[in-house]
Amino acid sequence: MGNYPGNLKYTKDHEWARAEGTRYVIGITDHAQKELGDVVFVDLPEVGKQVTAGKAFGAAESTKAASDLYAPLNGKVVKVNEALKADPTLLNQDPYGQGWLVELEPSDADTSHLMDADSYVKLLG
Repeated sequence: MGNYPGNLKYTKDHEWARAEGTRYVIGITDHAQKELGDVVFVDLPEVGKQVTAGKAFGAAESTKAASDLYAPLNGKVVKVNEALKADPTLLNQDPYGQGWLVELEPSDADTSHLMDADSYVKLLG
């Protein structure tokens, strides 16, 4: 079915969030990278940009589709994965590790709208 680590929170839009101290690292799920296919370009926001939960903050383009990237939480971008500019295939190869997208400083710590791994797997059917 796929790889969905239990320590992450998930969105219906196929992004994940991992708490690291008071910040969250954001990425796309294994399901999302498989649906996209071979990623050829990733458009990420600038450090300092405010993002809104459920709203697009960037995009990933593959050989077969372009897909918006949606913020799982409200907050400010404090770090961007620069490695994706040089090697966007990291999204395919390691979506939960080297293929992370951005790090957010959340404006609130409420993650109740996000799913755990079991709920996300059920969503996928």
